Amino acid sequence: MEAVPIFDRERIDDLLTQDLKIIQSDDVFSFSLDAVLLARFCSLPQRGRIMDLCTGNGVIPLLLTTRTKAQITAIEIQDKLAEMARRNVRLNGLENQIDIRHGDLRQALEEVGHGLFDALTVNPPYLPVPNGDQNLNEHFAAARHELFCTLEDVIRVSSRLVRTGGKVAMVHRPSRLVDICFLMRQYRIEPKRIRFVHPRADQEANMVLIEGMRDGKPELRTLPPLIVYKNQTEYSDELADVYFGRRLTLEHDPDTY
Repeated sequence: MEAVPIFDRERIDDLLTQDLKIIQSDDVFSFSLDAVLLARFCSLPQRGRIMDLCTGNGVIPLLLTTRTKAQITAIEIQDKLAEMARRNVRLNGLENQIDIRHGDLRQALEEVGHGLFDALTVNPPYLPVPNGDQNLNEHFAAARHELFCTLEDVIRVSSRLVRTGGKVAMVHRPSRLVDICFLMRQYRIEPKRIRFVHPRADQEANMVLIEGMRDGKPELRTLPPLIVYKNQTEYSDELADVYFGRRLTLEHDPDTY
């Protein structure tokens, strides 16, 4: 295998499942728990085509390869992160399964075509663009704030990328859930599964995982809450099993294609 360059201020981290590794840097936005949970929550075909939008350094496509043999296309607008994602694919020898594209998701339809994907995942920026100066690294700003795409952009494009019956899975903030469901229905994605993620059992949710189906019939499943910590510092049993790679899905009997 060709040697993969590691640049200054970069490191190689362990993804804790099936010997996967990932190049990261403190200079750009590193992946966090929400990406891991989305990769374990979404429904996947065993074959076919999957799209990952806002892929960052490619963590979600890497994790998806532990669950499916489908071909995965991923899009990232920041060239530094897209280049890092390509190196992560090479580092793990997954060039035959993952294709990283540097580009704007709003132009994805022109590049890859309509209705070609069986499933789509997206971990989009959560926050509106703030007023005033941003004392924030440009890579962090783009990952956190809707600088390059709005929530509506993400859902509109997602709806057109997947085929009828295709699944669209997203992780976001619970405060945007009404907007997400409204926009999904506006763009013909019917919400089918929702799971709230709580830091602790006595605290309100700080993440929501939601999956919809293109042109699906109305029927929403609200899954049991996922609790991250069972005490002040120790992961819950379910979270630990998923995070450390002992389980590849968040459901014992996940939806199948």
